[in-house]
Amino acid sequence: MKSENFELFLQKYGQRYSTLLGIDVAGGDDGEIFKWFLAALLFGAPISESSAIRTYRLFAEKNVVTPERLRETGWESLVRILDEGGYTRYDYRTATKLLEAARNLEERHADSLNDLCRSASGPRDLEARLKSLAKGIGDVTASIFLRELRDVWEKADPKPTDRVILAAKRLRIVGDRVSPETALQQMKSFWQGNRVSGKSFVDFEAALLRLGRKYAAKRKKRRRPS
Repeated sequence: MKSENFELFLQKYGQRYSTLLGIDVAGGDDGEIFKWFLAALLFGAPISESSAIRTYRLFAEKNVVTPERLRETGWESLVRILDEGGYTRYDYRTATKLLEAARNLEERHADSLNDLCRSASGPRDLEARLKSLAKGIGDVTASIFLRELRDVWEKADPKPTDRVILAAKRLRIVGDRVSPETALQQMKSFWQGNRVSGKSFVDFEAALLRLGRKYAAKRKKRRRPS
């Protein structure tokens, strides 16, 4: 990819999802980081990106964006917010997951995700601790959350998701048959050789994800029976 094309690619696709939602994690504030964690839990469900964005904004409008407010709101009211946002098929399990995560975060880390990060021994342990907060938090959700914290937490270094790798393969940034670990190293090497002023690896990964979503949607459409 030529440098000018790469810069256009980042401009078109590289907006961070936290920025899109008005969340500022750059300063490491616990409140902002939890907002992004809540958003990542919503993005992690098998639901459309637009529904996840709409639902997070409903949580923000109702001021249910802290562990304490999630616990106070309760399961039934959380289900209603999720239904309003379009999580009808996943409302019960998502509400349960949100409450479990909020309760465990309080018990283990006094509602501080920064404390959870400090307690981790390294990147993989950090991912394991995040996933242990609630049943249903898997690799994809952990990657969604941690990739936008690469510039904030030194231990945040998640493996890329399948859609990120799909886009990187189509752009010939990584090889055809690579593990997620190898794909991450090849992506980092590409970024080091093609840095764009004012952007970071986080923006690059966000751009790959958006493009990967488009490729995945086209692939799914082709597989549908006529």
